Amino acid sequence: MTDGVSTALDTNGQGAVASTLNRAGTIAGIARHARAKAPMEVIDHVEITIEAGLHGDFRGYVKPGGRGRRQVTLLERGDWDAAMAEVGCDIPWYERRANLLVDGFDLPQIPGTRLRIGADVVLEVTRHTDPCERMEALAPGLFAALTPDWRGGACTRVLMGGRDRRR
Repeated sequence: MTDGVSTALDTNGQGAVASTLNRAGTIAGIARHARAKAPMEVIDHVEITIEAGLHGDFRGYVKPGGRGRRQVTLLERGDWDAAMAEVGCDIPWYERRANLLVDGFDLPQIPGTRLRIGADVVLEVTRHTDPCERMEALAPGLFAALTPDWRGGACTRVLMGGRDRRR
């Protein structure tokens, strides 16, 4: 079974999904890191929970009093490929330090938008993923190439957990 990605827009701000947008894509990659600045581990499947985000990824845990705005990060394959072309490099997507690589899907740029991953997982977009200085260390110009139009990806919080697998 292939886990896909689809979108539902929360238009009333109350958590109710008012309309479903017929956009779908696939999960092309999953990666996590156990601590800050640790190497990324590419995996085939993962458990995603409200309490811990992506199992084994240090950013997923919600701190007491925290809002979990960055539990799971997503990156569009097309955006990464465009950034790579812009800087003239071929660096693996997981060096962006995102958790999920999506393919065939345009990540919504509206905080509050809900994403369904597979049958169970629901994520809520909280903000764009800011590129960091590590991107410039990977390739000169990469920071700037990831800055426009949410090209650096989206941060999400977990609303419903479940199991996710790479296509």
